[in-house]
Amino acid sequence: MNIAASAYDLTPGRLWSLVGAALGIAGVVLGALALRRGKGAVAALVTGVAGVGIGGWVVAAAKGGPGTGYGIVGGYAALVIGLVAAALGALAAARSRGFVGGRR
Repeated sequence: MNIAASAYDLTPGRLWSLVGAALGIAGVVLGALALRRGKGAVAALVTGVAGVGIGGWVVAAAKGGPGTGYGIVGGYAALVIGLVAAALGALAAARSRGFVGGRR
């Protein structure tokens, strides 16, 4: 039987989904900076993949839906944000190595 957690309770699932989302957001910022400056692509890629990994783990471990305290909504958000960060990091890495955009 699932008992819904209070909206203000910081459960372990919610905490881990916040960590994953924070890593994803940091990766997006690093990826945007890497696209502008040409440095930091690996950091963006790594933080994005970490956000995806943590978000996926939270979603896989959740035993209930939204509002149950398992952090499933934040887990999905971490997955999406982490994927964006990883894509930005990969794009910045490819551009810095001359594979995209005609630069070599």
